[in-house]
Amino acid sequence: MDLKEIDIGQLIKQRVLECNTSTDRIGKFLKCSGEEVEKIYEKKSVEADVLLKLSKLLEYDFFRLYSQHLILYSPPASVAYNNSKTQLPSFRKNIYTKEIIEFMLDLLETQQKSKAQITREYGIPKTTLYKWITKYQK
Repeated sequence: MDLKEIDIGQLIKQRVLECNTSTDRIGKFLKCSGEEVEKIYEKKSVEADVLLKLSKLLEYDFFRLYSQHLILYSPPASVAYNNSKTQLPSFRKNIYTKEIIEFMLDLLETQQKSKAQITREYGIPKTTLYKWITKYQK
């Protein structure tokens, strides 16, 4: 899966098909018509409250796709930003999914990036990368 360009509507539609969930059920859950549900499938982005409801109904964390995008493609935060005070929740750890691990190991296998480049560019700790290599590499 390409996490660089997220077409959330298509991903929602894919999950609906996998779960064999009817448009009527989704419409009732979202309190909208079947036509509006079909329009969701065509959107590249969906409002957060609708996405939350769909995540619950379809038992899939669609927000995780965006989290993984941030881990892979956003620049690392500056030291000043990391030390700033905020009332928002802070997250101690990055969330590495199976797809992220496979992506990193594929970069190594195809020699697109070295171990040092991966740890530097993606901010993955060296020990974590070495554990992945030991545990998952073919």
